Amino acid sequence: MRRFLGKFLLPLLAVAMLAFAVLHVVRASQTFSDPPPPADPPRTPFGHTVAGAGLVEAQTENISVGSALAGIVLEVSVPVEKVGQHVRAGDPLFRVDDRHLKAQLAYQQATLAAARAQLAKLEQQPRPEDLPPSAAKVRTAQANVRLQADLAERARLLRPADAISAEEATQRLVSLEVARQQLAQAQAEYGLLKAGAWKPDLDIARAAVAQAEAQVRQTRTELDRALVRAPVDGEVLKVYVHPGEYVGAQPGQALVVLGLLGRLHVRVDVSEHDLDRFRPGAPARAVTRGQAPREYPLRFVRVEPYVVPKKSLTGDNTERVDTRVLQVIYALPEAAARVYVGQQLDVFLDVGGQGSPSAGRR
Repeated sequence: MRRFLGKFLLPLLAVAMLAFAVLHVVRASQTFSDPPPPADPPRTPFGHTVAGAGLVEAQTENISVGSALAGIVLEVSVPVEKVGQHVRAGDPLFRVDDRHLKAQLAYQQATLAAARAQLAKLEQQPRPEDLPPSAAKVRTAQANVRLQADLAERARLLRPADAISAEEATQRLVSLEVARQQLAQAQAEYGLLKAGAWKPDLDIARAAVAQAEAQVRQTRTELDRALVRAPVDGEVLKVYVHPGEYVGAQPGQALVVLGLLGRLHVRVDVSEHDLDRFRPGAPARAVTRGQAPREYPLRFVRVEPYVVPKKSLTGDNTERVDTRVLQVIYALPEAAARVYVGQQLDVFLDVGGQGSPSAGRR
């Protein structure tokens, strides 16, 4: 048996392995035809064309709403699960912590009430109750002057006969002068009280009221800034903020993205190398990307006459693009279905026609 295995079976296994190796080498050396692409590349329908990458955006452009104040978000009126709902201009979106502003407003309103009360007090001077006591003081001083004048007259008549001493006569004359001065003081105080508040005091009180009112308005403005509202009518496209998160007031921080989706626009980047052939108002068509591409005619809206650096869509902050593009805005038809904001389209512009450059402008 052992002789049979060594004589016949092992050579057969060797031959089989050799045949398998030869077959594998033959198959590996075969050249296969290139597989078809998963989706056909877009083709221009025009004879002379300028192609550009288009990015779908809202009719109002994509508005990135930020926060005027930094702080903790207390509430979000349009949470993530309600993205896509329509909001009107002025509708609240989210509110930053404003409790310290409310406390400050209460303090300033109390200060304003005190300033107004002080002004009202000055404007109502003199009080009717204050005039009779002051007038009584004047009458008392007048009576005292008459009394001292009578005593002084008696002293003048009695002094030549030495009926009174010179010291007493002098004393009576001095008392008359004191009574007259007291009458003048009482009359001056009565006149001052009857004249009411001094004009500079009224001006100071009015300025204090104006200052307190300005502080109240300032705090109310800060409270209004703490409540972020929709600047325009539109749909909520994206929400990046949640209750309890801290938001800053740095520029460029998009917390809520809004846009009016009544009629979508396409922002087409035309390379600076094609600007000589580009014609404003040129007819254009957009083609979606994917296995079932759809084609839409576009209506010219405007040209933004400022050539800008081409933006990269990779999001890598280390990437540098030295190509500059002219951005042209076209409008999609209202019946454009299954096209979303932020979607990329391949756009072809007809630069060989004779259409009016202003055709299709709104």
